[in-house]
Amino acid sequence: MENKLALHIDRNWVSPYALWAYVALKEKRLPFTVKSVDLAAKQHQDAAYENLSLTAKVPMLMHGGFAVAESSAIIEYLEDVFPAPAHPPLYPADAQQRARARQLQAWFRSDLMALREERPTTVIFKAPEPKPLSEAGRAAADKLIRVAASLIGEGADNLFGSWCIADTELALTLNRLVANGDAVPDNLARYVKVQWARPSVQAWVKHEA
Repeated sequence: MENKLALHIDRNWVSPYALWAYVALKEKRLPFTVKSVDLAAKQHQDAAYENLSLTAKVPMLMHGGFAVAESSAIIEYLEDVFPAPAHPPLYPADAQQRARARQLQAWFRSDLMALREERPTTVIFKAPEPKPLSEAGRAAADKLIRVAASLIGEGADNLFGSWCIADTELALTLNRLVANGDAVPDNLARYVKVQWARPSVQAWVKHEA
C-alpha cells in the first residue's frame, strides 16, 4: 500500500478528536499532510468526502487509497500498520496497561457530556468561558478529577511511566478545566502542563500542517 498519509481535520483546529489523531501521527514520526474541512460550510457532507469517510466525520485519515474516520479507529490503525520498533508505540506494552489506556479513551468519548458542553475545547484554543459550571458540569468535573487523581501520582509525568496516547487525551480533557481557570489539584495541573509542552501537542497548537 502506498504510504502517503493525509489527515482531514476541522479548519478551526479545535476538535479534540482531530488533535488526538494528529498527535498519533506525530508521535509515530510519520510524514503526513493536513487537509482542512470547513464544517460550517458542510464540506464533510459533500458526496466525495462522505463516500470516503462513510460517516461524514472528521478526523479522517487517508492512507493511499484507504480512508478511515473516527479518532480511535485512526489511532489503532496507525498502531497496527506502523508498529514498534520501527515506529514509536502509541500504547503501553503491558496488556493490562494497554487495556486501561483504551478504557480511558472510550470514556473520554462517551461520558462527561456536561463538562464537554460547558467547557468546549474553545476554552483552550480561543477564550475562557466565564459562566460557572452547572451542577451537572461540576459533577462531571469532579468525576474526571477523581479518576485522574487515582491514576496520576504526585509528580508523575505520565499515566504508565512513559508516554502513551491516553496521556494526551487525559491532558486535553483536564485542560478543559485548567485552561479555563476552574479548580484542579496542583499535581493534575502540573501533569497537564507537562503533557501540553510535548512537541507533538505544540505542533497542533501552532497549526503546523
